[in-house]
Amino acid sequence: MVEKQKLANKQAPSSRPDLHNSASPKRWTTFWKAFRYLRNLTPKQVDDFMASYVIYNLDWSDEKQMVETLGPDYQTQVGDCLKAYYGVLNHLCALGDVEKMYIPPFMSKKATVLENQLLYEESIAQDIGLTAGDHVLDLGCGRGRVAAHMTQYSGAHVTGLNIDPNQIAQARAFNQELGFDANSFVVQDFNTLPLPFEDGRFDAFYQIQALSLCKDLPALFREVFRVVKPGAKVSLLDWASLPDYDPSNPEHAELMSRVKPLIGAVGTPTPESLEKALTDAGFTVVRSDNASVGGLQAPLIDKVDFYFRSMRQVILGLVKTHVLPRHFKTLINRLCLDGEAFIKMDTMRLVTTSYRIIAQKPLQ
Repeated sequence: MVEKQKLANKQAPSSRPDLHNSASPKRWTTFWKAFRYLRNLTPKQVDDFMASYVIYNLDWSDEKQMVETLGPDYQTQVGDCLKAYYGVLNHLCALGDVEKMYIPPFMSKKATVLENQLLYEESIAQDIGLTAGDHVLDLGCGRGRVAAHMTQYSGAHVTGLNIDPNQIAQARAFNQELGFDANSFVVQDFNTLPLPFEDGRFDAFYQIQALSLCKDLPALFREVFRVVKPGAKVSLLDWASLPDYDPSNPEHAELMSRVKPLIGAVGTPTPESLEKALTDAGFTVVRSDNASVGGLQAPLIDKVDFYFRSMRQVILGLVKTHVLPRHFKTLINRLCLDGEAFIKMDTMRLVTTSYRIIAQKPLQ
């Protein structure tokens, strides 16, 4: 039976995470590495990044539009766009508190954005029962920062999978630097199945805000079901359209057209579609709810939006005085576009990026 927790009854965590035991990189070191990388971008990299946004005006559910815009081999084109997009975006996000490229659920009013990320990641480890020596699959692993925290917190060995070679290289280097040599990272598009793992390889599975990039959720979940052991638990945190969203409402549709490019969403799943894909694959859904206190991420979205808007003013000034190359203006203007629309959709409870589902593969 699905545990539908009432949002009004949720309590914020009373504690804050231990930042010294979180495998978090030093903030300024990360900032300057990202800054130097962005400064040296080629014009082609900038152009490809800006062109990649075309996919966020599309949706997996409308194959005709996909073909008309990207051609019959649209899945490959989406993959190429994702590599161009994340190859730059991961460094832009590293200029702020969202180096892990996700705004977390609002877990605690006392915690910063980073601390809320850490609180949520620790809740994943608890929800899927990670213990020392377990093998867990991280789908859409990014720069391997979540994987490192998961190992530091639980002692589990993480295998990360991501489409972007740039991020995978960073993930490998970061985890090796911390001594997490048992963690491994694989370059692969998870729209290209089967996954490159044997049956029953993993004790658990998690993913954070990657599923809108999946063309065929039922097929992907069937693969996840195959590669996890009987009794394994899986944790999903993702973008979802909520019941109050009405695509025929002009205001709702206009907001959606602004928010999808901002958060990098191709598909628009609902909690029901995610649950159905899981159960059809053979999983039992044991929890399905919004992980944010009160069901709203807006306080955290606002913090991130304010930070990057403030940084934008500094960057524009430095570009104007020729201290920074002009492409910084292009990048920061694109990054800061439509944060207010995201906050509005969240407060109207039309969408969320903090929808959580915990499911389990039956023992038999």
